[in-house]
Amino acid sequence: MTLTNILLKEMAQEAQTTRKMLERVPDDKYDWQPHPKSMSIKQLATHIAELPSWVQMALTTEGLDFAENPYDSRPVTNTKDLLAFFEQSLAAGRAELEKATDEQLEGTWVLRNGDQIYSTSSKGEVIRMAYCQIVHHRAQLGVFLRLLDVPIPGSYGPSADDDSF
Repeated sequence: MTLTNILLKEMAQEAQTTRKMLERVPDDKYDWQPHPKSMSIKQLATHIAELPSWVQMALTTEGLDFAENPYDSRPVTNTKDLLAFFEQSLAAGRAELEKATDEQLEGTWVLRNGDQIYSTSSKGEVIRMAYCQIVHHRAQLGVFLRLLDVPIPGSYGPSADDDSF
């Protein structure tokens, strides 16, 4: 099995879990945040939804320079639009990964802010980092939802909110 195939399989598995979590975001809580230093649910959920597009970015660019490309989040205000954005990001990432070769995954990709370099990684490592970021931020979203008393879906097995637990 090629590395590309392994990454495609992982993308599909994580997408199922991510979709279940994003479906739980209440439309009336998009501006809620648990602490002033925390993101709002809208910021967090939108970031989770956009992260699959980093696969496409990793494969089609040599890096990201925040000095030249300031972050601009997508304006999402309801769960229907959030899920549509996630599906769009997922499709873009998957389409590019389906065309990729293992050799292409070895290419170098740089994350920077002008002269300050945050990381230099292979494109394959950037894709794995994007997957890890999805899992990380999905866990944060789970805490946010728990604080709002929204039942949490299972990720890699049942959650405490599943009847089978």
